[in-house]
Amino acid sequence: MNRLPSFFVSHGAPSFAIEPGLAGPRLTALGRELPKPRAVLIVSPHWMTPRPQVGMVERPGTIHDFGGFDPALYEIDYPVHGHPQLARRALERLQEAGWSPRPDERRGLDHGAWVPMLYLYPEADVPAFQVSLPSRLDAESAWGFGQALAPLADDGVLIVGSGSLTHNLYEFRGGYGAHGHHEAYAVEFAAWVRDAVVSGDTTRLRQTLALAPHAQRAHPTAEHFWPLLVAAGAAAASLPATVIEGGITHGVLAMDSFVFGSAGREGHGDKSIV
Repeated sequence: MNRLPSFFVSHGAPSFAIEPGLAGPRLTALGRELPKPRAVLIVSPHWMTPRPQVGMVERPGTIHDFGGFDPALYEIDYPVHGHPQLARRALERLQEAGWSPRPDERRGLDHGAWVPMLYLYPEADVPAFQVSLPSRLDAESAWGFGQALAPLADDGVLIVGSGSLTHNLYEFRGGYGAHGHHEAYAVEFAAWVRDAVVSGDTTRLRQTLALAPHAQRAHPTAEHFWPLLVAAGAAAASLPATVIEGGITHGVLAMDSFVFGSAGREGHGDKSIV
């Protein structure tokens, strides 16, 4: 198998699981287009630990790690298999890179993992396992974390950083955009990041939270941005990237996703999949 690309996905609110919007069908189309991986490795901000942990579960459960949403969400089960063998390789790669990882043989998939997987692989026919996001990261170490995982792409593993292109929970919970209005800051921040990604400007991308317009408002805390740098760091030699346009939901959640690597650009150049 040729080297797989890496992928950043904006997983939005948990309600994305039942409200596909623009992004859902496009993620499903992407899952059909990409070479079928042996497994998907997902890094999500909904599993953060001081030292990285790697999920080794044969049948990871579906974790409903949220409250106050449509009751239908709590009935969703994503019955995917894990892949302990490839998870062990991830553990070894992180160990070699000095991250001192630990195995985890109990935890299932949080919504940052199973919600996008519902669209990418709706038949749950591709194994998936999670690697926790280290809780103390900056832009350079998030990039380095992706670089440490990068060799797995040669083993048929699709490396996915699952986060959110914008993530202001105060405004999301406060009903901003309740009448279909998109907040200008979210549009401007998303456009800035998209330009950095498509131009392949890795230095600018790593400096997003310092340089991009409205960065502090788009990300009052950085944990939902770091998975973008993890995914990009896992494929630094393959920037620029393809954009999977997702629009904006709830007025403040930008849903664009990015595929880093040549397999994601076949037939598209460096343009958007729309």
